[in-house]
Amino acid sequence: MIIAQISDTHIALDTPDADQRIDDFERTIADINALDPAPNVIIHTGDVVHNGKSSEYAVAAKILAKAIAKTFVMVGNKDDRKNLHAEFSSAGYLASDPDFVTYAIEDFPVRLIALDTLNPGSSKGNFCEDRVTRLIDMVDAEPTKPIAVFAHHPPFMVPEGPEPLHFETDVIMHRFREALRHSGRVIGVYCGHVHRGVPGFVEDIAVSVMPCIATSLRKGDYSPHMATCPIYHIHRYNPKWGFSTEARIVDML
Repeated sequence: MIIAQISDTHIALDTPDADQRIDDFERTIADINALDPAPNVIIHTGDVVHNGKSSEYAVAAKILAKAIAKTFVMVGNKDDRKNLHAEFSSAGYLASDPDFVTYAIEDFPVRLIALDTLNPGSSKGNFCEDRVTRLIDMVDAEPTKPIAVFAHHPPFMVPEGPEPLHFETDVIMHRFREALRHSGRVIGVYCGHVHRGVPGFVEDIAVSVMPCIATSLRKGDYSPHMATCPIYHIHRYNPKWGFSTEARIVDML
């Protein structure tokens, strides 16, 4: 099983780099389409757009429609639940109730669970008791398969950058961590948000944070010839040893 993860495309129509963000997104989808073997699925871990506007989602949806693999989107702190839901609900995987953009993908040997960590009005995440209950119920609904969780905000302290904690409080982050450990069957957590590639752990669960697709917003040190090359992650699952992750550099020959 192969998963292509993209994140933090931040599509905007009113910024000086708007065309660059669109181009980064389009080139990334084209690169994913050219992979051999092809991924089974593409998951976007949030901040699809930058201002939560319907017009931005229309552009993002047009780009995602070019993907050969089936695509799934989630909310990040820059997203708007209602507008995202309106644009992507026809795909059939989003619940009719848009209170939280949380769902499970059941078609593969690993269950893929997408979580909503959005806290409207804040860049930091939230994981309230209602979302804890939903996650545990989703996990318990199928007791045999391993699980990979996708969330926008990373559930560990990220020392790089000025804000190590990416949830509103340490208590909220630990509530999320405990929910992830509930079943013992979560084998990987995949996030975005911090705009840089960072590894981490929730006890013995490996967590991978990918850089942002929007190269103008990406953080970290990159050589000059990579400045305009988007980076996304490929996660490959093997039932013997679990997931391995590869950082894929777009347009690098």
